[in-house]
Amino acid sequence: MQRVAFGRGCNGQFMNNLSRLAARYGIEESFVDARGIEQTATAETRRAVLAAMGVDVDSEESAAAALAELDRAEWLQTLSAVNVVLAAESLTVPVTYGTDIETVAWRLTVESGTQSNGQVPFNSLALLQRRELDGKIRERRALVLDAAIPAGYHRLTLTPGSAQSSGNTQPIGSAESSGTAESMLIVTPGQCWLPSAIEQGGRLWGVAAQLYLLKSKANWGMGDFADLRQLAQMLVHNGAQALGLNPLHAMFVDAPEQASPYSPASRLLLNVLNIDVMAVAQAAACAEALDMIQARDFQTELAASRDSKLVDYTRVARLKIPILKVCFTAWHGKRDSSHWQEFEAFRRAADQSFERSCVFLALRQHFAAQTPARPDWRSWPEQYQSPDSAAVQRFTEEQPDLVTFQAWLQFLADKQLGQAAKAAEPMAIGLYRDLAVGADPSGAETWSNQRAVVTRAHVGAPPDIYNPAGQDWGLPPLHPMALEKECYRSFIELLRANMRHAGGLRIDHVMALQQLYWVPLGSTAAHGAYVRYPREDLIGILALESHRNRCLVVGEDLGTVPRGFRERMTRARILSYRVLYFEKDDGGFLAPQRYPELSLAVAGSHDLPTLSAWMTASDLTLKEELGLFPNAELMQAAHRDRNCDREALLAAFGRQGLAADPAMPMNRFSEAAHSFLAQTASAITMVQLDDITQEATPVNVPATSTEHPNWRRRLSKSLEEIAVDPGFQAVARSMNDTRAVALSIEARWTGVAM
Repeated sequence: MQRVAFGRGCNGQFMNNLSRLAARYGIEESFVDARGIEQTATAETRRAVLAAMGVDVDSEESAAAALAELDRAEWLQTLSAVNVVLAAESLTVPVTYGTDIETVAWRLTVESGTQSNGQVPFNSLALLQRRELDGKIRERRALVLDAAIPAGYHRLTLTPGSAQSSGNTQPIGSAESSGTAESMLIVTPGQCWLPSAIEQGGRLWGVAAQLYLLKSKANWGMGDFADLRQLAQMLVHNGAQALGLNPLHAMFVDAPEQASPYSPASRLLLNVLNIDVMAVAQAAACAEALDMIQARDFQTELAASRDSKLVDYTRVARLKIPILKVCFTAWHGKRDSSHWQEFEAFRRAADQSFERSCVFLALRQHFAAQTPARPDWRSWPEQYQSPDSAAVQRFTEEQPDLVTFQAWLQFLADKQLGQAAKAAEPMAIGLYRDLAVGADPSGAETWSNQRAVVTRAHVGAPPDIYNPAGQDWGLPPLHPMALEKECYRSFIELLRANMRHAGGLRIDHVMALQQLYWVPLGSTAAHGAYVRYPREDLIGILALESHRNRCLVVGEDLGTVPRGFRERMTRARILSYRVLYFEKDDGGFLAPQRYPELSLAVAGSHDLPTLSAWMTASDLTLKEELGLFPNAELMQAAHRDRNCDREALLAAFGRQGLAADPAMPMNRFSEAAHSFLAQTASAITMVQLDDITQEATPVNVPATSTEHPNWRRRLSKSLEEIAVDPGFQAVARSMNDTRAVALSIEARWTGVAM
């Protein structure tokens, strides 16, 4: 195997301690890239990644000192902050004490409040490790809990000496060898939830849509939650079992042209520009808002927004936000109304992260409105750069309505999303949401969670055949060790927020459960390194939340996938994401029967060409026009490869008895492609709405920003037109005739017609 070093070098002696320190922090020394070449991170690259984690080492002595400090902290810790264990008849937890401890009394408090306890001689526990520290021997032994423990989040408390020992309670995972130590015990079922239709061997289908691109008679220039409800009703009527969506994360209302849903302000909140404002104004019976909407100038701008071929986010925000502010004032004056009481109950039930995120959005609006505008929190006055500061507390006390307005907008968005989910309930899956791999560094997640979110590095990808320079996605990663210390709170909150109102969740770049490629600030993507994450813990928590929310999980496993990772996904019942264009072997495109059963099959994605673009190679022409090919040879090679792939795919169609004429009309090619996907062994097949409407322009062209109108190209047909479109009806018939589902279409049909 060929080995290549990347990054910049460092001295050899320092390298020894650095390697050990980097390994302890999960920094991989090497990896095998997509070309089969083993890449090795140099010492300076690993040192830069350590610095991003808050560990600055610049000499042999400092590296040795950091290792010693890490060792000491781990051996002084009685319990780790959190233990994630598989549900079983008995559970094992590592415990560390000095040999002067005679007995260990344990108490387990489960979520319901029920307690169980026991006491064992410490030296009777199985020995795992022994270490001398400060002249004393400490031992790590295995405590076995024989109590029946349900799946969930529980609290384990240990007291050394005897069951009657009092001692002082220490923090979670206390490093003290005396007193009481506590740890969170997360018991997981180990496998994600699946709907009964899939459990029974059924094969389902659904439609994937970019919500903001939907057109309808009523929306204000971008798709909204009312459109989502309408689309759900249409799909239920036509036998679909899932409605896939782009990430619905909160965006920057003060900078609406930052439009990528994969670089949001917060993944914990919803995009308020998806709110159906007319429904809010009518529900509030707000005369002022209704008069504003009916004004001639407003109607003129609204008509222009509806007629636009591209989403004009600035115009949509200009139309929606002022009306919502007027409605907020009207509702705010009716605090005894059922609406306001429902909002207050929603807010009380939210966690601290929700409230902090709303405070952030209020502060951002405040500073964005100043002259000069300072929307990025890193440019705010220093006293506002920490959510725990006295200045932030004063702001919330002096400007409570600004924060309440943001919380109220989230309430509206959540309620309307819930109504759409209700319309999708007859489906086996229903809404199938998407979780982005990260959030914008200037957004709420970095400000409100500075301990767990790393700000001195970005997530990206190493150099490969398609991207020789590598990729820097500009998204800050979560700190794996900080995640463990906080008992995975940040990860759990992300899952809960995005499984809400959903029967399925797609995790973008699911390999992040095991590793992420970090690019230190100031470095190029060629000078990054992979950082390991506690895979088994994260998968365990994912499985637990999947069951609690009755939400299946799909992992987007495209790109460089670590060896054995897909097999681990299968054991955890995380569906693999299989794209038609990529499912090939030496014999050409895979037969549909060779797709894994625990997978979701789709023709493409938001980063890939539509079927029309792929067939005609217009996506390659567009890349050429945008200057994305480094030279003419690579461009010509891409066209040659596409011609070969086109012939191979048509041949695969022919082997399945489908239309395979290279001169056939585009609608016939689309129908053949969907018939092919319908025959796959995959548990789920998703049809892109863009392919139903035969869009030729991509939603997003990777490696571009302002060069192409990414995230803006609206559908060429409205929802009303799609409902009666023969192409859509043909695809629905093909899917229903081919996909074997556990429930009959008649049982699913609600009688809702468009």
